[in-house]
Amino acid sequence: MSPRPSAPSRDRERLSPRLFRESKPFRRQLLSIFMLDLLATPLALLIPIPLKIAVDSVIDSQPTPGYLESLVPVGSGPVRLLILVAIAQVVIVFLVQLQVLGSYVLHTHSGEKMSLGFRARLFAHSQRLSFTFHDARGTSDSVYRIQQDASAIQYVTIDGVIPIMTSLVTLIAMIYVTARLSWQLAVVALAVTPALLMSAYWYKTRMRGRYRQAAQLESDAQGVVQEVLASLRVVKAFGREGSENERFVRQSTAGARARVHLSFAEGAFGLLVNLITAIGTSAVLFLGVQQVRSGMLTTGDLLVIMAYLAQLYAPLKTISRQAASLQSSLASCQRAFELLDEVPEVKDHPNARPIRRAAGNVEFRGVFFSYDGVHNVLNDVSFNVGPGIHVGIAGRTGAGKTTLMSLLMRFYDPTSGAIMLDGRDLREFKLADLRDQFALVLQEPVLFSATIAENIRYAQPDASFAAIEEAARAANADLFIRNLPDGYNTMVGERGMRLSGGERQRISLARAFLKDAPLLILDEPTSSVDVGTESAIMDATERLMSGRTTFMIAHRLSTLEYCDARLQLEHGRLVGTTNLEIPSEIRLDPLPPTMSRPPSPPR
Repeated sequence: MSPRPSAPSRDRERLSPRLFRESKPFRRQLLSIFMLDLLATPLALLIPIPLKIAVDSVIDSQPTPGYLESLVPVGSGPVRLLILVAIAQVVIVFLVQLQVLGSYVLHTHSGEKMSLGFRARLFAHSQRLSFTFHDARGTSDSVYRIQQDASAIQYVTIDGVIPIMTSLVTLIAMIYVTARLSWQLAVVALAVTPALLMSAYWYKTRMRGRYRQAAQLESDAQGVVQEVLASLRVVKAFGREGSENERFVRQSTAGARARVHLSFAEGAFGLLVNLITAIGTSAVLFLGVQQVRSGMLTTGDLLVIMAYLAQLYAPLKTISRQAASLQSSLASCQRAFELLDEVPEVKDHPNARPIRRAAGNVEFRGVFFSYDGVHNVLNDVSFNVGPGIHVGIAGRTGAGKTTLMSLLMRFYDPTSGAIMLDGRDLREFKLADLRDQFALVLQEPVLFSATIAENIRYAQPDASFAAIEEAARAANADLFIRNLPDGYNTMVGERGMRLSGGERQRISLARAFLKDAPLLILDEPTSSVDVGTESAIMDATERLMSGRTTFMIAHRLSTLEYCDARLQLEHGRLVGTTNLEIPSEIRLDPLPPTMSRPPSPPR
């Protein structure tokens, strides 16, 4: 089943309230940032004051402002006033930079904390999604959304919305102060505001879709890197490095081209904003000079107005640019929310019950399964296996063997039919408790980039070192581990590639021993090792199977001889069983009369 198509228009409508809910736990930090950023407004109002005093009271010899008379006694001369002005300038700049530093640190701390929490939610949710979703979408797309798109939430809430709000406050303050000095100049300065807001709205409505497209192209390019590096041995073996590099460059070029187009649009929008504000500045300068010449303003007043005009246009530019640049972050947030909106196909039912340790009775009742909803991979599979019985599963590649075991561990749910464990449907149990009943050994052992001890302990995180050693001895792994330079502290490398295939498989078996689950699934455990190693692995496997309900998938008949019974699958159907001293506990539904059982192989 392919993932549901997204609905951008619907998601866009829900984006604002969802962002509000996501940021709600950080409201104290956001309020602190807002209040600290508001300090920039009075500090900005103070910046041109020393220059006005120096021009009007020192250069033009006008009376000293009343609020400075106590600091500058009558007759002390302009030098003292100039010194005070210079000191005031340094103090104001220091306070401005102190506010900038505090705001920067608080922005970064809160933003990173918010991004980390959102990214962790996405990662946890992606692990709950079914294999069907990841098979259809590919893991690289989810990785990109978790690592890249998730961080956009801080750019929207902290670096986007808060600057717009503080800019509005600054804008109001600057309009008020400018109007007090000259209401005519304030009106002229604000005349360009509609043009700025209209251009920002036009940019916003056209660009979000393009940002989404660019992010998807970059995600596709990352997918090429992930796929090639994961299959590097095959790439090198077939000498395909050049062609894979060309594929990466081709895919990346599409993303780079999209980003170049976006940068041109961003630059053109910035050019338009600066041109509009330049027109407003020129008009104010022209009218202001006329008012100075007519005596309506002093030179210092004009300098203050021009400085405030820059402060007036700065929030207008911020509002316009942020409204535009937010489109990239909103597009990324939308992609991240789309991942959160994916519903796991396999999940706990509302009244799911816990299970401590299963007895191990497994029954398939008329199970059908399809990956795409059209073609069945399993057709009407029914059988019953008693506790502690060892069952071999045989069949050609694609017959449905691994799918059968994936359904048993509830990686997927049957399309129809039911799978029972100890007489209850698997869907009645809590998912975590159910999977805790299984130990799994795969054809290709899965090891993590950690030490050998940590890989074995993965089955039981609180296991003691003595328990790890005991599990390794049971898996015939203790001897080769101790011969390694760092013993159990040896790093196995990415996917365990510093070890041989047989060594990786024995560590995987040790992990299964340590878990001590009542049911065991062995998927081709010896298919990729030599005969000598196979003997050591099967010796350990036989011990591991003891007392556990076991399902073993294997092509080698010699491997299946360790089992009590065999299920034969062909094209998703159970076509027969071969009795290898089957105890009476195993019952298999009779085959359809049109199918015959294959002959028993010689033992």
